[in-house]
Parts: sequence; C-alpha cells; structure tokens
Amino acid sequence: NMASRRIFSLFCRAGLQSNLVLVRHESSATIPTIKEVRSRLQDIVGAQKFYTVEAEDRSKLASQLPGSQDELTARRAAESEQQAVIPLGSNVALRDKYINFHKGIRFGRILEDLDTFAVWVSYQHNKDPSMGEGGRSPLSIVTALVDRIGMHEQFIYPDCDIRMTGNVTWTGKTSMEVTMHLEQLRLEKWHKLLDACFVMVARDPVNKGSAFIHPVVPETDKEKELFKLGESHRDMRKQQSLQSLFRQPPTADERQVIHDMFLGTLDPKSVSFRSRIKPEGTVWLEETILKNIIICHPEKRNLYNKIFGGYLMRQAFELGWSNACLYCKSRPFVEAVDDIVFRRPVEVGSLLFMSSEVVYTHKQYLQVRVHAEVVDPKTGDHETSNIFHFTFSCPEPFPKVMPKTYAESMLYLSGKRHYESSVGRA
Repeated sequence: NMASRRIFSLFCRAGLQSNLVLVRHESSATIPTIKEVRSRLQDIVGAQKFYTVEAEDRSKLASQLPGSQDELTARRAAESEQQAVIPLGSNVALRDKYINFHKGIRFGRILEDLDTFAVWVSYQHNKDPSMGEGGRSPLSIVTALVDRIGMHEQFIYPDCDIRMTGNVTWTGKTSMEVTMHLEQLRLEKWHKLLDACFVMVARDPVNKGSAFIHPVVPETDKEKELFKLGESHRDMRKQQSLQSLFRQPPTADERQVIHDMFLGTLDPKSVSFRSRIKPEGTVWLEETILKNIIICHPEKRNLYNKIFGGYLMRQAFELGWSNACLYCKSRPFVEAVDDIVFRRPVEVGSLLFMSSEVVYTHKQYLQVRVHAEVVDPKTGDHETSNIFHFTFSCPEPFPKVMPKTYAESMLYLSGKRHYESSVGRA
C-alpha cells in the first residue's frame, strides 16, 4: 500500500542524509572485507571450521543470558555502526564469483553478503566488552525477515569496490532492525547502490528459544527518525498480517478486479461460466511456473549448522530472475525485494523444492513469487521454509498474466499488493 511506500521513502532519505554514509573520498583499504567479517563471526559464535554431523556444543553459554532486558544496558545507535567491503576493484580472482554473463554483478551474491553483514552488525550491537578477543557470544542471531531492499542503480559494476555500511536502528525485546546501505566506488566517488532493512532475532545458544538484546537509544534527530521508522515497520507488519488473504477476504476493489478479469475470460459464444478462453496478449498464470530442487549440502551451512539464509535467497532470486527472463524474453532488472520471512531453519541434508510463478504484471513491471518447501528425504514430510517476493522490470513489452482459478486470483492479488507497496500504485 501507499503507506509502506511513504515510510520506505523516508527511510531512503534518512539513509542518504545520515552519518552512516561516510565522507565520499574515504578509501576502502582500511575496512574489513566481507570474507574477513565471516571469519570473525565464526570466532564470535565458536562455529565449526570443518563440518561434522554434531554441531558445536554451546549449551553452557546459556548461563550468561540475562533474565530480562532490564539487566542489559542501553546502547547508542552509533555504537553498532559497521562497514565492510566487497573488494572487487583489487581482488581480480573474486570477480569470477560475482560477475554475470551480462558483465554486471550476480545480485544473488549481494543478497548473501547483506545477510552476513546484518548478522555482523547485530553481534556488534550486542557484544560484551568484558568478553575480550576470542570470547564467544551466548546469542544465536538469525535473520527473521528481509523487510525491504530498494535499488538505486540497476547495473552494478564487477570491477569496482562495494562498501557496505549499516547499524541497528530499532530494537524490541528480542528483535532488532538493521539498516544497511551499499555504495560502489567509481571514478573516485562512492555511488549509492541500494538500501536494505533486515529484521534480526536473538536466540539462546542452542537456538531453541528467544534471548533478550540490548535496547538501542537514538540520540540525534536522524537516529530518532530511523527509530520511529522501525516502530512504523513493526506496526505495518502487524496490520498486514491481520489483512492477509489467508485471514481476510479481498477488499471490494480487489473483488471487482478479479470479477472483471474473470468476465474477460468467458467465451462469448457459450453462455457458461465453465467455458474459458485466454484473452489476446495474456498468459495463464499456471503456465508461468518454473521449478527447481536443491540438495542442501554442508558446504552451504551457516554458523549454527543450518543452511545459510543468504544462500537460500540467492537460489530463490536466480530462479525468480530466470522465470522473469523467460516470461519477458529479454533481460529483467530487479527493482525491489520485500517481505521475505524465514519461517523455519533448513537442515543440512534436506531437499529444498523451489517453485516460482509470475503472479502479477503492470506496464513494464512483473511480480515473481518463489515458494520454498523443505522435504525430509527420510520421512517425506513437506514444510514451507520461505516465500520470496521479487519485483522486476523489463525494457521490452510483454503479455499480461491472467489467473484462471480462485487460488490463482489470490496469488494475483497478493502480487498486486507487493508490487504496490514496493514500486507503485496502478
């Protein structure tokens, strides 16, 4: 809806003006690389350097957890400010990992790095100074939600450094919002690439229950604005949950949209609701399905011996992009990523079924939904782990997507809502 667009617009403006963005001429040479950040995270958590079936026993660290948030001191927003660099300008070998066949950047790799960086910022906000170097944190911090990623540039260069900047801008009792900005060094100037907002949650050492975090205290006007924005995001998520199509029927306007589309698919030669024809210049939604299956190997594990959430986002994005490419018959560009909820962890050894659909189209935009489902090969049980929402644009004209069944109509309306909240209203 329009409210979420206005809120994110404020978020972008606050990010542009905030002290998170450093002086433009500063070098990235003194900033840790994202690879170094991953290594430091392993030390903080005490993660295994080499995979074994049994995860590292962290249960003894539970005694360090507070009984309530009142036992924890408040932290200034500036205390968690962190930077990291993806050194594409200086590390030639690294470029092969990031470059795509359009001589740009694989955006899925950026999603992986954002996920890592958000965890790093969260641990810095909650670090215990008495722990010292090499000490282990009793917290298990994981990504709960990718609230929003908004793009400033469609093309990211594969041979220029990318600087990541972020801090904790809002906290609840066990969750926190991490605001991040990416910039790229081109012609000796830093150019904004994207803004991102991740919601992180703290768990106990064995990832079985919630854990309290340090509250953040905004001091400057900009920090206070971002904190209020976090409050607005939380309230909006609650409202959207209550208005979900899984709970509430479509609005009157939405019902009219679906009914008009339904009438447009009836065969005028047959006075029957069952005789359907596809209108010219459209594609049935059921014909846009593109699937993939992933074997979850230990190589893609996270700090806690589960499958890395950033890897799941990359796989979902690349499947969604492929679907958009086939649908448009031209190169699609990512415009926004929003509302990625991590519903449950994915175990090493699982089979991950991914199914993508083009669920909504408007002008040059199309909304792609990717549903990820974990299958336990031993029991055959299926359970949804994630639902991903990606907004793409294509420069070439393409047909409209047309739902046929009521279930597809709900997918269409859900896609319409995501599009309107991330890009614009029809």
